[in-house]
Amino acid sequence: MSSLFPNYARYPITLVKGKGSRLWDDQGKEYLDFMTGIAVTGLGHVPERVKNALVNQLDQLWHVSNLFHIPNQEKAARLLTDNSCADAVFFCNSGAEANEAAIKLARRYHQKVLGNRRYEIIAFKQSFHGRTLATLTATGQDKVKEGFLPLPEGFVHVPLNDLAAVEAAITDKTAAILLETIQAEGGVHIVDQAFATAVRELCDRHGLLLIMDEIQTGMGRTGKLFSYEHYGIEPDIFTLAKAIGSGFPVGAMLAKAPLVPAFAAGSHGSTFGGTPIATAAVIATIETMLQEKAPERAAASGELLVGRLKEALKGLPNVVDVRGKGLLVGIECAGPVAGIVAELQQRGLLVITAGPNVLRLLPNLLVTAEEIEEAVSLISAVLAEQAAAATH
Repeated sequence: MSSLFPNYARYPITLVKGKGSRLWDDQGKEYLDFMTGIAVTGLGHVPERVKNALVNQLDQLWHVSNLFHIPNQEKAARLLTDNSCADAVFFCNSGAEANEAAIKLARRYHQKVLGNRRYEIIAFKQSFHGRTLATLTATGQDKVKEGFLPLPEGFVHVPLNDLAAVEAAITDKTAAILLETIQAEGGVHIVDQAFATAVRELCDRHGLLLIMDEIQTGMGRTGKLFSYEHYGIEPDIFTLAKAIGSGFPVGAMLAKAPLVPAFAAGSHGSTFGGTPIATAAVIATIETMLQEKAPERAAASGELLVGRLKEALKGLPNVVDVRGKGLLVGIECAGPVAGIVAELQQRGLLVITAGPNVLRLLPNLLVTAEEIEEAVSLISAVLAEQAAAATH
């Protein structure tokens, strides 16, 4: 009997080694990784520059406390602000913590800086923002909330891309709108350009903050360093985690200058947020992404992947749609895809679901054309076989 809680529905695979786009299990079987730890290992497994930065830091200093100045933290924050619309960064350990910090900052800005009583946040159905009590309440999926009542008040959910519903939800209590540009967990649903523009305008008109959750879309995944760049708008707050540390646990909440006074000394904190080790990984990750032009490569590889999938899957009755942006791609099927995921694992390809009927593909940003062809070949073969079996 395991000593672990059974809260993860684990695949029957034990992975022990990784390099680039490849993983190996404890039986020596090799896998092509189009899952990347759910969009975490954006530079592939064990990227050399990040590994060297971590090894070097391990010989110097691990932890001191945020009561002291941490040079790596300052450098990592500067890299982020120099390459985004943000002016300040708060480091934490995960995406849920980053979103929790964003919710707290939005409320505190209204209450302590602007002097009003606004606290409510409008979020979207099918969204996913984390598993703390506040972030699972912000999440627009009931399944993550079961058994955790009572939930914190202050969150309202409306359908994505429905501007009238957003406008109707705004009251004198509304503090912010919380938006993912792509609902990755919710089925790879992409925000419309016109909707994103209109939401930004609504926020400006009503004095609301726009918070963008870039936990899965950030760090080059969609073909830009941050996905808000596709829309020609800027958030007041946005959040990062997953790929920001190439697999080392780290998250970040970023905001524009007017919000900085809301997080005065003692207002928020994290024991392990922004340690010398974590921020060494962040620095090396961002520098590698910029030097390797990872976002641009993701844009080109994403076009290739989606194009090849549409060609290979054309006419299959069990395929409803192929959609995505950059290297966040969903294949919507006519029925549940859990069995397809398992069959692809057997054939040496790792993918994940995005809801019951969508296959989600998340290769690393430096994936090669040959690796894309290999994945497309395996996916098309399995889906074609499934379609053929259904007709007999």
